[in-house]
This record gives sequence, structure tokens and C-alpha cells, in this order.
Amino acid sequence: MAMFTVLALYLLANGVVQGFNGDSFELECPDECDCHYFRINWVTDCSESNLTEVPYDELSMSVYVLDLNGNNITTLKTFPGDIKMRRLQIANNRLTRVDKDAFKGLEYLIDVDLSGNNISYVDPEAFLDSRGLLNVELQDNPISVVEGPFLISSTLQFLDLSSCNLSYINPQFFDNITSLSTVDLSNNPIHTLEGGVFDVLTSLETLKLNDCKLTSISENVFSSVVNLKFLELAGNQLTNTDWPEVLGKLTRLEYLNLRKTGITSLSEDAFSNCTNLVSLILADNELRDLDVAATLGSSVDHLEVLDLSNCKIKGPISGEAFANATRLKTLYLSGNPLFAPDLQEALEPLPKLEKLFMSNCGLRNLPDNFNVFDNLQELDISHNPLVNVFTKLLAPLEKLEYLNMGYSNLSYVGPDTFSKMTSMKRLVLSGNDLLSLEAGLFGNLTQLTTLELEFCGLKRPLNSNAFFKNLTYTDLREIRLGGNPLVIPQSGPVFPKQLSQVTILDMSNCNITTLNVDAFKNTENITDLNLAGNKIKSSEDSLLFLERLEHLEKINLSNNNLTTIDPQVFVHNPKLHSLNLLGNPFRCDCKIAEMWDWANMIKGNLDVLVGAKSAEKDIVVKGNKKKKYLYCHYNETQMRNMTIPVNKTVPGRRPFMKPRELTFANRTWAKYVRESGCEPVVKILRPVALVADLFYGEGREPVGVWVMAAFAVVMAVASAIMTYRLFRKTNFSEVDTENNRKQR
Repeated sequence: MAMFTVLALYLLANGVVQGFNGDSFELECPDECDCHYFRINWVTDCSESNLTEVPYDELSMSVYVLDLNGNNITTLKTFPGDIKMRRLQIANNRLTRVDKDAFKGLEYLIDVDLSGNNISYVDPEAFLDSRGLLNVELQDNPISVVEGPFLISSTLQFLDLSSCNLSYINPQFFDNITSLSTVDLSNNPIHTLEGGVFDVLTSLETLKLNDCKLTSISENVFSSVVNLKFLELAGNQLTNTDWPEVLGKLTRLEYLNLRKTGITSLSEDAFSNCTNLVSLILADNELRDLDVAATLGSSVDHLEVLDLSNCKIKGPISGEAFANATRLKTLYLSGNPLFAPDLQEALEPLPKLEKLFMSNCGLRNLPDNFNVFDNLQELDISHNPLVNVFTKLLAPLEKLEYLNMGYSNLSYVGPDTFSKMTSMKRLVLSGNDLLSLEAGLFGNLTQLTTLELEFCGLKRPLNSNAFFKNLTYTDLREIRLGGNPLVIPQSGPVFPKQLSQVTILDMSNCNITTLNVDAFKNTENITDLNLAGNKIKSSEDSLLFLERLEHLEKINLSNNNLTTIDPQVFVHNPKLHSLNLLGNPFRCDCKIAEMWDWANMIKGNLDVLVGAKSAEKDIVVKGNKKKKYLYCHYNETQMRNMTIPVNKTVPGRRPFMKPRELTFANRTWAKYVRESGCEPVVKILRPVALVADLFYGEGREPVGVWVMAAFAVVMAVASAIMTYRLFRKTNFSEVDTENNRKQR
């Protein structure tokens, strides 16, 4: 009886567990898919499963999200009736058409993603049954031509038709989708926008027309979209556009992007009716004679972001330039020739400024009125020939969080430069010939998270004098020192204790030949270490410094002088998941095979070795992009004297199909491991090779099959004996219990 009770309890518990795991019988899941609950919704994930058709018969009627992205589906049939699907994702397949019957009966459908297919035709009535449809994504399809209305949907709000090769938007295109609030038509060769195209879209708030090769826009094309708030026209050629007429009715416009549109001049009333404009982007246009004050006029008193970068403005910016834009918080002036006296007067009306970008402006001096910028948080003055003149001018910027003064011809930064910038989080000093850092320079930067000192000519890594003693800078997590000719001490730590919390360290191209075992004694929390482009050689103790880095996750040792490497050097780095060894002159020896097996079997992922196989970015459709692989080389003297036969038979290795002869010295690691004859000798891998030996005796006979068969028989007999003994023991216990009860 006890056995039946235990069995019943087991079945009940198992049923409960199955229910909590989302495997209840009423929610079906196709064989090739992964199904799970997201909150209370049933998700069926069939993405990247090599499907050639939708598994209609295996779908649960309660599926909320169906993900079919990245398959090889060519056609769509009608989905089962009563299915309650809300979102359908079928991007990056091979669909060529969207027919009416494909979505018939999908009454609950809200979102559909058909992007990245080969769709050239969409039936206007395709989503007629989806009465709650909100979003349709069709970008990156060769739709090309649409005659008459595009779709019929009274609820559709978001439509993405970017990169669809549309050359013409006909006047009836949007007639049956009048509820649209967002339309993206970017990257279509439209050339010309005629009046009336958007007239029915009275609810439209966002319109994107970037990179459409537009040369002509009708003056009344936006006259009916009076609710438009976001308009993007970047990357077109709109030199002769009458902007006061085109933008005249857009009184609610908040964001306007005219970057790189071929504009050479703007009239004084260009934005006069855009009284709610918050962000205006005019960057990358040749506005040499721009009168900023006249262009902004008096109607932009809500403006908070203005981008005038790379506009080649040649005249001085007048003192009245921003007089009517006193709410400006972000100002981009980079790439324009500027002068400190003009800036001082022009920027004075901007006390609310939070971000100021003046990179590459030819500035030799800075305006001396930074004291008015009480709220300034980000300042970029990089790539200006400033020399050493501005130290005292920056002192008032107490709220500054980001300061970039890289490549500014600095040779000296005074010890008090940053003393009041206690809010600083990111400081960039790269590209200045500093040679040394003054005592206490970074002392007050207790909230600093990132410090960049690349290509500064530093010979000493950051020493303790630049920081306050007996203070740990707990927020400082990233230090970049690449490109400095660092002299590493032969013993002891490279960095002071104040930097113990650093997790990201870049010491690439620093002329490093060796790092002692205690090099990172004070910075043991490093997770990402970049040592690329140095001169580290293979020796018994060249990588012993890794022993202290137990938290290490990524290390870049590319382009050093390593000729051999042993996986045992990473035994103290259990979290390591990315190792870059590209560009080292490795010898083709069995250590290569050990490293391969270490990544593949011990780490469980060959991708740990960067370059072991093609990365996704290396797989290209067009062109002959050279892939970055791990290489090793044979001794060339040996190559001259003999050809080395390959295709040796080793358990656990996959041999080549045909015998081959080696005629080239350079080998990819993958090819070498197959041809080397190196047995798996990593300690943890040795049992794998031994098991393989059981299955193949002399002449590759399957001896192991008989061994395993015998083992299976033994296990079966043992199981039968144990079951019999357990049954007798249980039966005896029940009889004994009954006798005791009778005696009592």
C-alpha cells in the first residue's frame, strides 16, 4: 500500500511541477520551438530554426507572441481559426507576397513585423480582420511600386516602410490608414514630394524622410498635418526649398532635423511659425554666411537643443546670436571657426546651458565667463590649439560631469585645475604631451568613473601622487592609457591602491615587454584588460600576472610576440569568456591543440577564442573581406627540406576526407588542429580521449560497441536485483507492522 501511496504522491507532484513549468497540455508548442510564459502571456519562439513553413497545426490557440524571425519561410497560409495571437514576428525570411488570406481571422493581432523579406506585393485588405492593429513593420523589402491605397486599417498607428525602394508616393497611398501617428519612409529614392500626399494624415505626429534623395518638396506638402511634432529630412538635397512656406503650418513642431540637406542659406523667417520648436539640427550644411540671430528670430523661445556643428560659419557669431534662445540647454558649435571674444558675448545669455560642444574650432583661448554656466554638465573643447591658457577659466564649473580637452596641445595641467569639479564623472585628456601628472591633480575627483589618458607620452603609469593618499576612488572603474611608452617596474604593483576598484583597463600599444607577477596586485578587480599591440613574449613567467585576476572576463593579447601559450595560465581566471590572441607569431605545436580543446570542451564555447571561427561580422554577401583568423606557422627550414604528411588519425579529432600533403607554412588554428595528430592532453580532456579509444580498436573496429553492450546487460541485471530486494523489504515491513498491531 505504501508503494502505491508514494507513486500517487509522485504523480501529483510531477503534475504540479509540469503546470508551473508552463507545459500544461492545453498550450501546445511546435517541436522546433521554445515556448514559455512572459508574465501571463504565452510566447512561442521559433526564431532561427531553419523552418521552411509556419507550424500551423502545432500552435496553441492561446499564443500571444509568435516569433518566426530568421527562418526560410517563403509563403504564408491562413492561420487556424480562434487563434488569439497579438504579435507576429516573421522578419528576415523569404516571403515574396502578403496575400489577403494570410492574416484572415486574426482578430486580436496588434503588431506584425515583416521586415527584411523579399516582399514586392502587399494586398491592401491583408489586415482587414485585425480590427485592433497598431503597428506594421515592412522595412527592407523591395516593394517598389504601390498603385492606389496601400493598406486598409482604421486603427493602424505606426508604419515603417523605410528602405523599400519606393520611388513615388501616390495621392491615394494613405487614404485608408488615416489614424497613423508615425510614418517612416527613410532610404527610399522618392526624389519629389507632391502636395496632398499627407493631407489625410491629420493625426500624424512623427514623419521620417531621411536619405530619400529629395530635391523638391511642394510648398503645401505639410499643410494638413498640423499635429506634426517630429520631422526628419536629413541626408537630402534641398538647396532651393522655400522653408517659410514648407514649414509654415507646422505650429506644433518640436523636433526638426535638417542635417546634411544641402542648405546654403536660410531666410530670417525660415522658422518663424515654428513657435514650439525644442530641437533644431542644421549640422553639416555649408551655412557660411549664416546670421544666427536673424535665423532664430524671436519665435524660438522654447528652443533647448541647437546643432550648428560643421556648418563652416565664417563670420563671427554676434553677441545677439542667442539672445532669443535663452532656454538653450545643449549647443553644438563644433567644426566652425570661433574666437574667444565673440563667444564670450554670444554665450552670455545662456545661463541654463547644460551641454556645450566646441571641438575643432581653432580656438586658441577660451571665453573667461564660464562662471555664468552654473548648470554646465558636459563640455567638449577637444582638438583646439589651446596650449596651457585655460586652467583658471574652467575652475568655476563645479557641476561639470564630462570634460573633453583631448588633443589640445597641452603640455602642463596645473594641480588645481580640477580641484572644484567634484561632480566630474568622465575626464578626457588624451592626445596631449603631458609627460607627467602633477601631484594631487585628480585628488578631488571622488566621483570620477572614467579617465582617458591615451597618447599622452606618459612613461609612468598613474602614480599615487596624482590622487590623495589613503583614499579609495570607489567610482573609478575605467582607465585608458593606450599609446603611452610606459615603463613597467620589474617588481611590485603598477598602479596604486587608490585604484583598487578599476574594472576596465586599456594598456594597448604601450611598448610593454613584460609584466611582473604582482603587476596588478592593487587592481585585482579588473574584468576587461586590453594589452594589444605590445611586445609580450612567450616565456615561463610572461603571463603569471593573470594569477591575481580572478574576476577577469575579457583579455586582449592580440599583436604581441607570443609564439606558444598554455591553457594552464588561465586556470585562475574562471570567468574568462573572451580571449583575443590574433596577430601573434604562434608556432604550430601541440599547445595550439590544447588551447583549442580548452575553449571547446572546458570553457564549452569555441567563441571564447576570438578568431577561432568566422565571426558574424566577417560573413559578407559582397566583396572579399579578409577574415580575421588565428594563425600559426611551421618551421620554414623544415618546410624546405620535406613535405609533412597530414591527416593523422587521433581519437576525438575529425580527419580530412582525403589524404593531403602540407605545402604551406601558415595554418589557421582550425586546420592545424585537424591535421596535427596532437592528442587531447589537457587533464580534464584526457578521459574524453580514453572513452573514444574504447569505441575504436586496431583498424578503427567498433570494439567499444561490445563493451557498452556488456555494460548495459550488467546494469540491467543489477537494477532487477535491487528492485526485487526493495519489494521484499517493503512487503516484510508491512507484515511486521500488522503483527505488532495485533500483539498490542
